[in-house]
Amino acid sequence: AIFGEKASDVRDTSLRVPPGVQGTIVEVRVFNRHGVDKDERAQAIEREEIERLAKDRDDEQAILDRNTFARLAEILTGKTGLAGPKGFKKDTVITREVMSEFPRSQWWLFATSDDALMTEIEAMRKQYDESKKRLEQRFLDKVEKLQRGDELPPGVMKMVKVFVAVKRKIQPGDKMAGRHGNKGVVSRIVPAEDMPFLEDGTHADIVLNPLGVPSRMNVGQILETHLGWAAAGLGKQIGKAIDAYRKAHDSKALRASFDAVYEDNEIIASMDDAELIEMGQNLRRGVPIATPVFNGAKESDIERLLEQAGLHSSGQSTLYDGRTGEPFDRKVTMGYIYMLKLHHLVDDKIHARSIGPYSLVTQQPLGGKAQFGGQRFGEMEVWALEAYGAAYTLQEMLTVKRTTSRAAPRSTSR
Repeated sequence: AIFGEKASDVRDTSLRVPPGVQGTIVEVRVFNRHGVDKDERAQAIEREEIERLAKDRDDEQAILDRNTFARLAEILTGKTGLAGPKGFKKDTVITREVMSEFPRSQWWLFATSDDALMTEIEAMRKQYDESKKRLEQRFLDKVEKLQRGDELPPGVMKMVKVFVAVKRKIQPGDKMAGRHGNKGVVSRIVPAEDMPFLEDGTHADIVLNPLGVPSRMNVGQILETHLGWAAAGLGKQIGKAIDAYRKAHDSKALRASFDAVYEDNEIIASMDDAELIEMGQNLRRGVPIATPVFNGAKESDIERLLEQAGLHSSGQSTLYDGRTGEPFDRKVTMGYIYMLKLHHLVDDKIHARSIGPYSLVTQQPLGGKAQFGGQRFGEMEVWALEAYGAAYTLQEMLTVKRTTSRAAPRSTSR
Protein backbone atom coordinates (compact mmCIF):
# COMPACT_ATOMS: atom_id res chain seq x y z
CA ALA A 1 0.00 0.00 0.00
CA ILE A 2 1.12 3.56 -0.70
CA PHE A 3 0.36 6.25 1.88
CA GLY A 4 0.88 9.96 2.38
CA GLU A 5 1.76 12.47 -0.32
CA LYS A 6 2.84 9.87 -2.90
CA ALA A 7 -0.58 8.19 -2.89
CA SER A 8 -2.02 11.00 -5.01
CA ASP A 9 0.43 10.23 -7.88
CA VAL A 10 -0.67 6.59 -8.17
CA ARG A 11 -3.54 5.73 -10.46
CA ASP A 12 -5.77 2.76 -9.58
CA THR A 13 -5.53 0.46 -12.62
CA SER A 14 -7.24 -2.53 -10.99
CA LEU A 15 -9.16 -4.75 -13.40
CA ARG A 16 -12.87 -4.49 -12.65
CA VAL A 17 -15.94 -6.12 -14.16
CA PRO A 18 -18.73 -3.87 -15.47
CA PRO A 19 -21.35 -2.66 -12.96
CA GLY A 20 -23.90 -5.29 -11.98
CA VAL A 21 -21.69 -8.28 -12.80
CA GLN A 22 -20.98 -10.80 -10.04
CA GLY A 23 -19.23 -14.12 -10.41
CA THR A 24 -16.45 -16.49 -9.39
CA ILE A 25 -12.97 -16.27 -10.90
CA VAL A 26 -12.28 -19.72 -12.34
CA GLU A 27 -9.03 -19.12 -14.24
CA VAL A 28 -6.36 -16.49 -14.84
CA ARG A 29 -4.16 -16.72 -17.95
CA VAL A 30 -1.05 -14.63 -18.57
CA PHE A 31 -0.04 -14.20 -22.24
CA ASN A 32 3.53 -13.11 -23.09
CA ARG A 33 4.73 -11.81 -26.43
CA HIS A 34 6.70 -14.28 -28.51
CA GLY A 35 10.49 -13.71 -28.16
CA VAL A 36 10.35 -11.53 -25.01
CA ASP A 37 12.15 -12.67 -21.83
CA LYS A 38 9.69 -13.88 -19.19
CA ASP A 39 9.72 -12.55 -15.64
CA GLU A 40 9.76 -14.78 -12.54
CA ARG A 41 5.97 -14.89 -12.20
CA ALA A 42 5.48 -15.89 -15.83
CA GLN A 43 8.09 -18.65 -15.42
CA ALA A 44 6.38 -19.92 -12.24
CA ILE A 45 3.01 -20.03 -14.02
CA GLU A 46 4.63 -21.86 -16.94
CA ARG A 47 6.18 -24.45 -14.60
CA GLU A 48 2.82 -25.05 -12.90
CA GLU A 49 1.11 -25.50 -16.27
CA ILE A 50 3.77 -27.98 -17.46
CA GLU A 51 3.39 -29.96 -14.21
CA ARG A 52 -0.39 -30.07 -14.75
CA LEU A 53 0.07 -31.27 -18.35
CA ALA A 54 2.56 -33.93 -17.17
CA LYS A 55 0.07 -35.16 -14.54
CA ASP A 56 -2.67 -35.41 -17.18
CA ARG A 57 -0.30 -37.35 -19.45
CA ASP A 58 0.67 -39.74 -16.62
CA ASP A 59 -3.00 -40.32 -15.73
CA GLU A 60 -3.86 -41.13 -19.36
CA GLN A 61 -0.81 -43.42 -19.57
CA ALA A 62 -1.89 -45.25 -16.39
CA ILE A 63 -5.39 -45.82 -17.82
CA LEU A 64 -3.91 -47.07 -21.11
CA ASP A 65 -1.52 -49.44 -19.26
CA ARG A 66 -4.25 -50.76 -16.98
CA ASN A 67 -6.69 -51.52 -19.81
CA THR A 68 -4.08 -52.98 -22.20
CA PHE A 69 -2.35 -55.28 -19.69
CA ALA A 70 -5.67 -56.40 -18.17
CA ARG A 71 -6.78 -57.48 -21.66
CA LEU A 72 -3.38 -59.15 -22.30
CA ALA A 73 -3.60 -61.07 -19.00
CA GLU A 74 -7.15 -62.17 -19.88
CA ILE A 75 -6.00 -63.50 -23.28
CA LEU A 76 -2.90 -65.35 -21.97
CA THR A 77 -4.37 -66.85 -18.78
CA GLY A 78 -4.77 -70.64 -19.07
CA LYS A 79 -2.60 -70.97 -22.20
CA THR A 80 0.56 -73.08 -22.37
CA GLY A 81 3.64 -70.92 -22.85
CA LEU A 82 6.23 -71.92 -25.47
CA ALA A 83 8.45 -68.96 -24.57
CA GLY A 84 8.53 -66.03 -22.19
CA PRO A 85 10.71 -63.58 -20.28
CA LYS A 86 14.04 -64.66 -18.82
CA GLY A 87 13.37 -67.16 -16.00
CA PHE A 88 10.13 -68.55 -17.48
CA LYS A 89 10.03 -72.35 -17.87
CA LYS A 90 8.89 -73.65 -21.26
CA ASP A 91 5.53 -75.53 -21.48
CA THR A 92 4.32 -73.97 -18.23
CA VAL A 93 0.64 -72.97 -18.02
CA ILE A 94 0.44 -69.17 -17.88
CA THR A 95 -1.51 -67.96 -14.84
CA ARG A 96 -1.88 -64.55 -13.25
CA GLU A 97 0.48 -65.67 -10.46
CA VAL A 98 3.15 -66.60 -13.03
CA MET A 99 2.68 -63.29 -14.86
CA SER A 100 2.92 -61.28 -11.62
CA GLU A 101 6.52 -62.54 -11.19
CA PHE A 102 7.59 -60.46 -14.20
CA PRO A 103 7.33 -56.72 -14.94
CA ARG A 104 4.32 -55.85 -17.10
CA SER A 105 6.58 -54.54 -19.87
CA GLN A 106 7.92 -58.14 -20.33
CA TRP A 107 4.48 -59.76 -20.71
CA TRP A 108 4.72 -59.19 -24.47
CA LEU A 109 7.49 -61.87 -24.55
CA PHE A 110 5.05 -64.69 -23.69
CA ALA A 111 4.37 -66.92 -26.70
CA THR A 112 1.85 -69.73 -27.31
CA SER A 113 1.22 -72.23 -30.10
CA ASP A 114 -2.02 -70.47 -31.14
CA ASP A 115 -1.12 -68.39 -34.23
CA ALA A 116 -4.41 -66.44 -34.21
CA LEU A 117 -3.82 -65.50 -30.57
CA MET A 118 -0.26 -64.35 -31.27
CA THR A 119 -1.50 -62.22 -34.21
CA GLU A 120 -4.05 -60.58 -31.89
CA ILE A 121 -1.35 -59.91 -29.25
CA GLU A 122 0.97 -58.42 -31.87
CA ALA A 123 -1.81 -56.12 -33.13
CA MET A 124 -2.56 -55.12 -29.54
CA ARG A 125 1.11 -54.32 -28.90
CA LYS A 126 1.32 -52.23 -32.06
CA GLN A 127 -1.80 -50.26 -31.07
CA TYR A 128 -0.42 -49.81 -27.52
CA ASP A 129 2.92 -48.46 -28.80
CA GLU A 130 1.19 -46.06 -31.20
CA SER A 131 -1.14 -44.76 -28.47
CA LYS A 132 1.83 -44.26 -26.13
CA LYS A 133 3.77 -42.38 -28.83
CA ARG A 134 0.75 -40.17 -29.65
CA LEU A 135 0.28 -39.36 -25.96
CA GLU A 136 3.91 -38.29 -25.55
CA GLN A 137 3.85 -36.26 -28.79
CA ARG A 138 0.68 -34.45 -27.71
CA PHE A 139 2.33 -33.56 -24.39
CA LEU A 140 5.48 -32.26 -26.12
CA ASP A 141 3.39 -30.18 -28.56
CA LYS A 142 1.49 -28.55 -25.69
CA VAL A 143 4.72 -27.79 -23.78
CA GLU A 144 6.34 -26.33 -26.91
CA LYS A 145 3.30 -24.14 -27.54
CA LEU A 146 3.37 -23.00 -23.90
CA GLN A 147 7.07 -22.06 -24.00
CA ARG A 148 6.92 -20.46 -27.44
CA GLY A 149 4.89 -17.44 -26.33
CA ASP A 150 1.75 -15.89 -27.77
CA GLU A 151 0.85 -13.73 -30.75
CA LEU A 152 -0.30 -10.44 -29.22
CA PRO A 153 -1.53 -7.20 -30.87
CA PRO A 154 1.16 -4.66 -31.87
CA GLY A 155 2.60 -2.80 -28.88
CA VAL A 156 1.29 -5.30 -26.30
CA MET A 157 4.06 -7.06 -24.34
CA LYS A 158 1.89 -8.92 -21.84
CA MET A 159 -1.83 -9.59 -21.50
CA VAL A 160 -3.77 -11.02 -18.56
CA LYS A 161 -7.17 -12.65 -19.07
CA VAL A 162 -9.39 -13.35 -16.07
CA PHE A 163 -12.21 -15.85 -16.62
CA VAL A 164 -15.29 -15.22 -14.48
CA ALA A 165 -18.03 -17.84 -14.19
CA VAL A 166 -21.53 -16.46 -13.69
CA LYS A 167 -24.37 -18.80 -12.70
CA ARG A 168 -27.70 -17.75 -14.18
CA LYS A 169 -31.02 -19.50 -13.79
CA ILE A 170 -33.30 -19.40 -16.78
CA GLN A 171 -35.82 -16.55 -16.68
CA PRO A 172 -38.41 -14.90 -18.94
CA GLY A 173 -36.66 -13.32 -21.91
CA ASP A 174 -33.90 -15.96 -22.19
CA LYS A 175 -33.61 -17.63 -25.59
CA MET A 176 -33.96 -21.37 -26.14
CA ALA A 177 -33.87 -23.55 -29.25
CA GLY A 178 -34.53 -27.11 -30.37
CA ARG A 179 -32.78 -29.03 -33.14
CA HIS A 180 -35.07 -27.98 -35.98
CA GLY A 181 -34.84 -24.20 -36.08
CA ASN A 182 -37.58 -23.97 -33.45
CA LYS A 183 -36.20 -21.10 -31.40
CA GLY A 184 -37.92 -18.62 -29.13
CA VAL A 185 -37.81 -16.79 -25.83
CA VAL A 186 -39.19 -17.97 -22.50
CA SER A 187 -42.39 -16.02 -21.87
CA ARG A 188 -43.35 -17.28 -18.43
CA ILE A 189 -42.11 -19.53 -15.64
CA VAL A 190 -44.64 -21.06 -13.23
CA PRO A 191 -44.39 -23.57 -10.35
CA ALA A 192 -44.45 -27.25 -11.40
CA GLU A 193 -47.86 -27.59 -9.69
CA ASP A 194 -49.41 -25.12 -12.16
CA MET A 195 -48.10 -26.89 -15.28
CA PRO A 196 -50.45 -29.13 -17.29
CA PHE A 197 -50.25 -32.76 -16.18
CA LEU A 198 -51.13 -36.24 -17.45
CA GLU A 199 -53.55 -38.72 -15.91
CA ASP A 200 -50.73 -40.36 -13.92
CA GLY A 201 -49.64 -36.98 -12.47
CA THR A 202 -46.59 -36.42 -14.73
CA HIS A 203 -46.37 -32.69 -15.42
CA ALA A 204 -45.00 -31.02 -18.55
CA ASP A 205 -41.54 -29.45 -18.22
CA ILE A 206 -42.05 -26.97 -21.03
CA VAL A 207 -45.05 -25.84 -23.09
CA LEU A 208 -44.43 -24.75 -26.68
CA ASN A 209 -46.80 -22.53 -28.64
CA PRO A 210 -48.42 -24.69 -31.37
CA LEU A 211 -48.66 -21.62 -33.67
CA GLY A 212 -44.88 -21.89 -34.14
CA VAL A 213 -45.25 -25.09 -36.20
CA PRO A 214 -47.68 -24.73 -39.18
CA SER A 215 -46.32 -21.62 -40.91
CA ARG A 216 -42.66 -22.63 -40.50
CA MET A 217 -43.32 -26.26 -41.46
CA ASN A 218 -40.38 -27.60 -39.41
CA VAL A 219 -42.09 -30.93 -38.78
CA GLY A 220 -38.83 -32.46 -37.52
CA GLN A 221 -39.77 -31.31 -34.03
CA ILE A 222 -43.08 -33.22 -34.27
CA LEU A 223 -41.21 -36.36 -35.40
CA GLU A 224 -38.77 -35.96 -32.51
CA THR A 225 -41.63 -35.47 -30.03
CA HIS A 226 -43.44 -38.62 -31.17
CA LEU A 227 -40.29 -40.77 -31.30
CA GLY A 228 -39.21 -39.50 -27.88
CA TRP A 229 -42.64 -40.32 -26.44
CA ALA A 230 -42.57 -43.83 -27.95
CA ALA A 231 -38.96 -44.44 -26.80
CA ALA A 232 -39.82 -43.42 -23.22
CA GLY A 233 -42.92 -45.66 -23.24
CA LEU A 234 -40.91 -48.66 -24.47
CA GLY A 235 -38.30 -48.00 -21.78
CA LYS A 236 -41.01 -48.02 -19.09
CA GLN A 237 -42.33 -51.36 -20.39
CA ILE A 238 -38.85 -52.91 -20.25
CA GLY A 239 -38.49 -51.52 -16.70
CA LYS A 240 -41.79 -53.14 -15.67
CA ALA A 241 -40.69 -56.46 -17.23
CA ILE A 242 -37.43 -56.34 -15.20
CA ASP A 243 -39.38 -55.69 -11.97
CA ALA A 244 -41.73 -58.61 -12.77
CA TYR A 245 -38.73 -60.90 -13.49
CA ARG A 246 -37.18 -60.08 -10.11
CA LYS A 247 -40.39 -61.20 -8.38
CA ALA A 248 -41.27 -64.30 -10.43
CA HIS A 249 -37.88 -65.19 -12.06
CA ASP A 250 -39.65 -65.93 -15.35
CA SER A 251 -37.68 -64.52 -18.28
CA LYS A 252 -40.39 -65.06 -20.95
CA ALA A 253 -42.05 -61.66 -20.43
CA LEU A 254 -38.63 -59.97 -20.24
CA ARG A 255 -37.50 -61.49 -23.54
CA ALA A 256 -40.86 -60.69 -25.14
CA SER A 257 -40.47 -57.00 -24.21
CA PHE A 258 -36.98 -56.96 -25.80
CA ASP A 259 -38.20 -58.81 -28.92
CA ALA A 260 -40.99 -56.25 -29.36
CA VAL A 261 -38.39 -53.46 -29.47
CA TYR A 262 -35.50 -55.16 -31.31
CA GLU A 263 -37.53 -57.57 -33.51
CA ASP A 264 -35.86 -60.97 -32.93
CA ASN A 265 -32.32 -59.60 -32.82
CA GLU A 266 -29.67 -62.37 -32.76
CA ILE A 267 -27.49 -60.52 -30.24
CA ILE A 268 -30.45 -60.14 -27.85
CA ALA A 269 -31.32 -63.84 -28.29
CA SER A 270 -27.74 -64.88 -27.42
CA MET A 271 -27.74 -62.92 -24.11
CA ASP A 272 -28.38 -64.65 -20.80
CA ASP A 273 -30.83 -63.26 -18.22
CA ALA A 274 -28.17 -61.31 -16.27
CA GLU A 275 -26.95 -59.55 -19.42
CA LEU A 276 -30.53 -58.73 -20.44
CA ILE A 277 -31.24 -57.16 -17.05
CA GLU A 278 -28.03 -55.12 -17.18
CA MET A 279 -28.97 -53.84 -20.65
CA GLY A 280 -32.57 -53.24 -19.56
CA GLN A 281 -31.45 -51.05 -16.66
CA ASN A 282 -29.82 -48.71 -19.18
CA LEU A 283 -33.05 -48.63 -21.22
CA ARG A 284 -35.43 -47.80 -18.34
CA ARG A 285 -35.40 -44.09 -19.12
CA GLY A 286 -35.90 -44.64 -22.84
CA VAL A 287 -34.81 -46.81 -25.77
CA PRO A 288 -32.29 -45.03 -28.07
CA ILE A 289 -33.77 -44.47 -31.54
CA ALA A 290 -32.09 -43.17 -34.71
CA THR A 291 -33.76 -42.45 -38.04
CA PRO A 292 -32.04 -41.39 -41.30
CA VAL A 293 -33.05 -38.14 -42.97
CA PHE A 294 -34.69 -39.15 -46.25
CA ASN A 295 -35.07 -42.88 -45.68
CA GLY A 296 -36.36 -42.75 -42.14
CA ALA A 297 -39.32 -43.92 -40.10
CA LYS A 298 -42.71 -43.84 -41.82
CA GLU A 299 -45.92 -42.75 -40.15
CA SER A 300 -47.01 -46.38 -39.82
CA ASP A 301 -43.71 -47.27 -38.06
CA ILE A 302 -44.20 -44.50 -35.50
CA GLU A 303 -47.83 -45.51 -34.90
CA ARG A 304 -46.70 -49.13 -34.35
CA LEU A 305 -44.02 -48.03 -31.86
CA LEU A 306 -46.53 -45.88 -29.96
CA GLU A 307 -49.00 -48.78 -29.76
CA GLN A 308 -46.23 -51.14 -28.59
CA ALA A 309 -45.43 -48.65 -25.84
CA GLY A 310 -49.07 -48.73 -24.71
CA LEU A 311 -49.78 -45.19 -25.96
CA HIS A 312 -52.37 -43.79 -28.35
CA SER A 313 -51.29 -44.06 -31.99
CA SER A 314 -51.92 -40.32 -32.54
CA GLY A 315 -49.21 -39.46 -30.00
CA GLN A 316 -51.71 -37.24 -28.19
CA SER A 317 -52.82 -37.47 -24.57
CA THR A 318 -55.48 -35.96 -22.34
CA LEU A 319 -53.90 -33.13 -20.37
CA TYR A 320 -55.28 -31.54 -17.20
CA ASP A 321 -54.99 -27.87 -16.27
CA GLY A 322 -52.56 -27.57 -13.36
CA ARG A 323 -54.49 -24.66 -11.83
CA THR A 324 -58.07 -25.96 -12.05
CA GLY A 325 -57.47 -29.71 -12.34
CA GLU A 326 -59.96 -29.93 -15.23
CA PRO A 327 -59.08 -31.67 -18.52
CA PHE A 328 -58.47 -29.55 -21.61
CA ASP A 329 -61.11 -29.76 -24.36
CA ARG A 330 -58.76 -31.30 -26.92
CA LYS A 331 -55.99 -33.87 -26.63
CA VAL A 332 -52.44 -32.48 -26.69
CA THR A 333 -49.23 -33.83 -28.26
CA MET A 334 -46.80 -34.78 -25.49
CA GLY A 335 -43.29 -36.12 -25.89
CA TYR A 336 -39.59 -35.76 -25.23
CA ILE A 337 -37.37 -33.39 -27.21
CA TYR A 338 -33.92 -31.83 -26.84
CA MET A 339 -34.05 -28.15 -25.90
CA LEU A 340 -30.93 -26.00 -25.55
CA LYS A 341 -30.45 -22.73 -23.68
CA LEU A 342 -28.69 -20.31 -26.01
CA HIS A 343 -26.18 -17.63 -25.06
CA HIS A 344 -28.66 -14.82 -25.65
CA LEU A 345 -29.67 -14.00 -22.09
CA VAL A 346 -32.02 -11.19 -21.15
CA ASP A 347 -29.56 -10.04 -18.45
CA ASP A 348 -27.04 -9.21 -21.18
CA LYS A 349 -29.60 -7.66 -23.54
CA ILE A 350 -31.62 -5.41 -21.23
CA HIS A 351 -30.81 -1.75 -21.78
CA ALA A 352 -32.35 1.62 -20.89
CA ARG A 353 -31.32 5.23 -21.56
CA SER A 354 -32.59 8.66 -20.69
CA ILE A 355 -29.92 10.98 -22.12
CA GLY A 356 -26.62 9.89 -23.59
CA PRO A 357 -24.15 10.26 -26.46
CA TYR A 358 -25.23 11.60 -29.87
CA SER A 359 -23.71 11.26 -33.33
CA LEU A 360 -21.55 14.29 -34.24
CA VAL A 361 -22.84 14.36 -37.82
CA THR A 362 -26.58 13.66 -37.58
CA GLN A 363 -27.07 14.64 -33.92
CA GLN A 364 -29.12 11.47 -33.49
CA PRO A 365 -28.62 9.16 -30.49
CA LEU A 366 -26.00 6.45 -30.99
CA GLY A 367 -27.18 2.86 -31.28
CA GLY A 368 -26.37 -0.22 -29.24
CA LYS A 369 -25.93 -1.13 -25.61
CA ALA A 370 -22.13 -0.83 -25.78
CA GLN A 371 -22.38 2.87 -26.78
CA PHE A 372 -25.18 3.50 -24.26
CA GLY A 373 -27.33 4.25 -27.29
CA GLY A 374 -31.03 4.88 -27.74
CA GLN A 375 -33.74 2.43 -28.73
CA ARG A 376 -34.46 2.37 -32.45
CA PHE A 377 -38.10 3.23 -33.07
CA GLY A 378 -38.67 1.85 -36.56
CA GLU A 379 -41.34 2.23 -39.19
CA MET A 380 -43.45 -0.64 -37.86
CA GLU A 381 -43.33 0.74 -34.31
CA VAL A 382 -44.59 4.07 -35.70
CA TRP A 383 -47.51 2.19 -37.28
CA ALA A 384 -48.31 0.68 -33.88
CA LEU A 385 -48.49 4.15 -32.27
CA GLU A 386 -50.62 5.39 -35.17
CA ALA A 387 -52.99 2.43 -34.72
CA TYR A 388 -53.37 3.29 -31.03
CA GLY A 389 -53.92 6.95 -31.86
CA ALA A 390 -51.13 7.94 -29.46
CA ALA A 391 -50.50 11.28 -31.18
CA TYR A 392 -48.48 13.00 -28.46
CA THR A 393 -46.19 9.97 -27.95
CA LEU A 394 -45.66 9.78 -31.70
CA GLN A 395 -44.86 13.49 -31.92
CA GLU A 396 -42.36 13.11 -29.07
CA MET A 397 -40.66 10.21 -30.83
CA LEU A 398 -40.38 12.08 -34.13
CA THR A 399 -39.19 15.41 -32.68
CA VAL A 400 -37.88 15.72 -29.13
CA LYS A 401 -36.34 12.25 -28.80
CA ARG A 402 -35.02 12.19 -32.34
CA THR A 403 -32.07 14.58 -31.98
CA THR A 404 -30.35 16.65 -29.30
CA SER A 405 -32.73 19.25 -27.92
CA ARG A 406 -31.26 22.47 -26.62
CA ALA A 407 -32.72 23.46 -23.26
CA ALA A 408 -33.74 27.07 -22.68
CA PRO A 409 -31.12 29.06 -20.74
CA ARG A 410 -31.84 29.20 -17.04
CA SER A 411 -31.50 32.38 -15.02
CA THR A 412 -29.99 32.19 -11.59
CA SER A 413 -30.98 34.60 -8.87
CA ARG A 414 -29.35 35.16 -5.54
